[in-house]
Amino acid sequence: MKQLWCAVSLIAGSLIYSSVAPAAQTPSGALLHQMEQASESLNYELAYINVSRLGIESLRYRHSVINNKVYAQLLQMDGPRREIIQRGNEVSYFESGLEPFTMVGDHIVDSLPSLVYADFARLAETYDFVSVGRTRIADQLCEVIRIVPRDGTRYGYIVWLDSETKLPLRVDLLDRDGETLEQYRVVSFAVDDGVRNIMKGLETAKLPPVLSVPTANAVTFNWKAGWLPAGMKEVAQSRRQLPSLDRPVETRLYSDGLFSFSINITMADKNSVPQQLRTGRRTVQTEVRNNAEITVVGELPPATAKRIADSVTLGATR
Repeated sequence: MKQLWCAVSLIAGSLIYSSVAPAAQTPSGALLHQMEQASESLNYELAYINVSRLGIESLRYRHSVINNKVYAQLLQMDGPRREIIQRGNEVSYFESGLEPFTMVGDHIVDSLPSLVYADFARLAETYDFVSVGRTRIADQLCEVIRIVPRDGTRYGYIVWLDSETKLPLRVDLLDRDGETLEQYRVVSFAVDDGVRNIMKGLETAKLPPVLSVPTANAVTFNWKAGWLPAGMKEVAQSRRQLPSLDRPVETRLYSDGLFSFSINITMADKNSVPQQLRTGRRTVQTEVRNNAEITVVGELPPATAKRIADSVTLGATR
């Protein structure tokens, strides 16, 4: 495993260089938009692996459009069977030992890398899209593109797009030093109507009912973040009681359309201590200040998570 990660890091490192090209105008930005369109409109099947510090998982993803409606299936190929099915705007989950359920959604979150569904016109305001050249992946000629945050406060990506279909055949998530944190890599794939014929059975499949999600009440917080990475916007907020705590937690969720994180505030107790934990792409940064426990959780480099936590002002409103 160590040798694998060394090899991946060397490949990623060899592709790193800076660019000042206006991202919104580059051919690379147009290619990324084509990737988004291809992923949402083609009939295809992908067999791929996800590599992270936690190990390697093998999956199969099928996608088709039937009568202008999206059907998709994600299947975990090793270990206990885990299957996720999308039919239109409903996503159903099936896992051994758990009661099946359905939620509303426009894609399977666990399938293709999240950047596939990103708004690249919006990302062009804070990221550069850099063409690196061409190479072969899964015996296919690919266009290679780097996605680089201009302010250096977030992670970046390298994407390998099939030159013909524009589907992503490899995606590496890089930290600020160019080290690979996670890798999505296609082993084999097919793009044809045969996939569409296989997926037709989902039109009449019996799926579990949609879970009802309670409507969140409007809340007002007396704290705010003094600093956020460029392009990060608040997308949700809530106040809730966690089962493991006897006090409420106030949460604000932020996203730039590619990465997301939350700021969580609760009253401090004897167990509250400053700490930082990192697992792959996710960092947990906790600070204790003025009888409050401030925790930043999300897809951020450790230094960025700490800067956000340190900037939180208590007793302030937006």
